[in-house]
Amino acid sequence: MAITLTSLSDLAALGFDDIIDARAPAEFAEDHLPGAISLPVLDDAERGEVGTIYKQVNPFTARKLGAALVARNVAGHLQGPLADKPGGWRPLVYCWRGGQRSGSFALILGQVGWRVETIAGGYKAWRALVVKALYDTPFPCPVVVLDGNTGSAKTEVLTLLPARGVQVLDLEGLAHHRGSLFGALGAQPSQKAFDCALAMAISRLDPLRPVVIEAESSKVGNVSLPPEIWKAMRAAPRLAISAPRGARAGYLVRAYGDIVADPARLAAVIERLRPLHPSERIEAWQALAAAGEFEALADGLMLHHYDPRYAKHRDRMDAAFEDLAVAGLGRVDLEALADQIAARVLAL
Repeated sequence: MAITLTSLSDLAALGFDDIIDARAPAEFAEDHLPGAISLPVLDDAERGEVGTIYKQVNPFTARKLGAALVARNVAGHLQGPLADKPGGWRPLVYCWRGGQRSGSFALILGQVGWRVETIAGGYKAWRALVVKALYDTPFPCPVVVLDGNTGSAKTEVLTLLPARGVQVLDLEGLAHHRGSLFGALGAQPSQKAFDCALAMAISRLDPLRPVVIEAESSKVGNVSLPPEIWKAMRAAPRLAISAPRGARAGYLVRAYGDIVADPARLAAVIERLRPLHPSERIEAWQALAAAGEFEALADGLMLHHYDPRYAKHRDRMDAAFEDLAVAGLGRVDLEALADQIAARVLAL
């Protein structure tokens, strides 16, 4: 039986024991339903082979080969990952759109005796719900943007707010990137996977309460913010952390310990700034990095690169700014700052 999803919250409400993505591994890697496990009925090469035969030979021959491959692969799943599933196990299976792959898988699982269902329209139907939530619907909550120049500990302060009763949306966490040239944290999700995670996070917000979002550009690393959330952020009031540059330099060295510990990576990122700065400045920054003078390097980067760009970005904003001045960025300072921000947000 195929179920029709009408909202992003349906999956949790339906209460399936497992959600199975029957598509090929490459399709799963690009994006998948939250919590889904990959049990492909055709691997990437097999899917390509069947598709080629469908187009170049005829559909019947392709379907015959596909059925044989699906049967073999599902048998492997039954003897492998599904071998210990009990009789009352209730899975939900989906594929791309048409339902042939998920339908074949579900038919076999049903014959075993499991209460299996499929998704009408497959992944494409789910993606349509994500697009509707992010691209066709205004952002649901009042937004407060947590702003401040580079090194002002915005991300750390954001993580302190939920314990104080404030709802937050962590864009950098969802994007797996700290939002700056130096901010890579490894592989980022695809745009579709980021959209999915973002849509799910938004669906869990209380629309009657304000949400705090860290200031970002329209892109976080390689993923783009959907227009509706970007529009809401641009119009939102901003609480801007204002800390001395020396305190910010020290904080950056602590917060970016991964790149400080990797000289080759640090040097490579500095080189990417060469088109934007005089050669002698780049060489001076490289010398500071090589000498381990990381606070001096952070200070120079803020003075000549990041702070001027933040100032220009602020000048283009129409929203109201409230500066929150702090003398330091130690743990006690950040806890007090979080208290201050929470009091303002909860009073809205």
